[in-house]
Amino acid sequence: MATATLIEPAKIAPPPPVKPAPKPARPAINPWVIALTVTLATFMELLDTSIANVSLPYIAGGLGRSYDEVTWILTTYLVANAVVLPMSAWLSRVFGRKNYYMACVALFTITSFFCGIAPSLNIMLIARVLQGIGGGGLAPVEQAILVDTFAPAKRASAFALYTVAIVTAPAIGPVLGGWITDNYNWRWVFLINIPIGLLSLFLTNRFVHDPESYAGERKSVRKNGKLSVDGIGIALIGLGSAALEVLLDRGQIDDWFGSPFIIWMFVIGVGCLVTAVFWELHVPDPVIDFRMLKVRNFAIANIFYFVFGFGLFASTTMIPQLLQSLYGYRAIDAGLVLGPGAFVITVLAPVGAQLVQRSIIKPKLLLFGAVMVVGISFLHYSHFNLDTDYKHYALARALQGLGYAFFFVPLSVIAYSQLNPAQNNKASSLTNFFRNWGGSFGIAFITTVSERRQNFHQSRVGSNIAASSPALQDNVHQTAAYLQSHGFSPTDALSAAYARVYEQLHAQTQLLAFMDCFHIIGIITLIAAPLVLITKSFKSPAKSTGAH
Repeated sequence: MATATLIEPAKIAPPPPVKPAPKPARPAINPWVIALTVTLATFMELLDTSIANVSLPYIAGGLGRSYDEVTWILTTYLVANAVVLPMSAWLSRVFGRKNYYMACVALFTITSFFCGIAPSLNIMLIARVLQGIGGGGLAPVEQAILVDTFAPAKRASAFALYTVAIVTAPAIGPVLGGWITDNYNWRWVFLINIPIGLLSLFLTNRFVHDPESYAGERKSVRKNGKLSVDGIGIALIGLGSAALEVLLDRGQIDDWFGSPFIIWMFVIGVGCLVTAVFWELHVPDPVIDFRMLKVRNFAIANIFYFVFGFGLFASTTMIPQLLQSLYGYRAIDAGLVLGPGAFVITVLAPVGAQLVQRSIIKPKLLLFGAVMVVGISFLHYSHFNLDTDYKHYALARALQGLGYAFFFVPLSVIAYSQLNPAQNNKASSLTNFFRNWGGSFGIAFITTVSERRQNFHQSRVGSNIAASSPALQDNVHQTAAYLQSHGFSPTDALSAAYARVYEQLHAQTQLLAFMDCFHIIGIITLIAAPLVLITKSFKSPAKSTGAH
């Protein structure tokens, strides 16, 4: 019987898989275009920390409120800023760095409009809170973008630009605010942010992109596709930061621990922040990674970020106040005294960057010299008197600017020297966190110490001058005689003469108090200087670790 043979059909090979077309390469963008783009919005935000200060009396009149009530316009902004700033690294990982940055710029711009048109203080305060939330994320995200955009060997130049922004903006804020208020209307102090914000949004959308490696960071905040939220850490940091900022900003106004409100702010602020540190050290993906402070160079750098903010904001607040109250300067004239310092920083910060990039001077030696110059400049201020003129104040500010010009660039290079690229985003939040708190403590320090030291000097000087002192009586009688010769009655002339003596005493003691503040800040700065010498030496790699 024949057996049928089955012929198997020929096997047909499956077609080769179609490879997806490669994504078109993103055209290379000059890193300096990116740097200027992100610096624009940061400059605008830092300008807003001080631009409204001199306008507060006009805002109070325009909204029909007392001066004490409208000071909350400054406090609410700083509180919202302090709450958001440490969380910016986590938020940028959740939403994407570019998306988060643009959202911050958009929120800041929109709320600036509502601040400008606010018909009442309540609406103004709500808008300022939202404006602070938007502004809080700009500086740390910009710093992270600069770190990733520039190769480590070129990073110092980018930090030079950042230095100019963070030092110059708070200094020109009072000048610009005073000029706008005197010549136009206080509402334009806020409305000028709108065109700058729109320009920033356009440029950011066009030129700024998240690096390819950033996709991994965005995935790291999700587990099994779900967003991992450190809710307890966010609540502790937010509440603690808000309470501590209110404590620092309102402490002197409310008589510090003589006020139950301030005591509660202290308990809540310190309690929440101490608990937050403990909590964040024991969660796998913290909002603020305090474990990074185990890295020696990064930890020491953050001490200097605090010292930097402390001295810069204290002096930028104190100098205009000193010149206006004791020397009769207008707000714009007092602001112009700060101009030479800003000019020196703008010219010399790029020089400092080149010294670091070309390895002409080691960053820690350059930083040590810069810190010493800044400390010496504060001690120089402390020897001024009521006869000191504009030239001497401007030169002293230029000396301070000389130190700051070579301060921030090597400091930033040291801060990132031992970190890997994946840590850049978290690092920028921490460095700005310390710089911001340094500024808040600096302003609170001069506000409190200047008043306390004035009371001390007034009591001391007054106790050493007896009412029957021949020199005092001679001064009073000469002044009274002069006033009588110009039409005053004998009684009015004598009263005015005593008032004149008291004014002179008040001016002298107020000057002594300000000089004490300068002296203390100078000593603190000089004491901190040797810390930089214990940082670990490092070599800057020649190639970039990331790009946009």
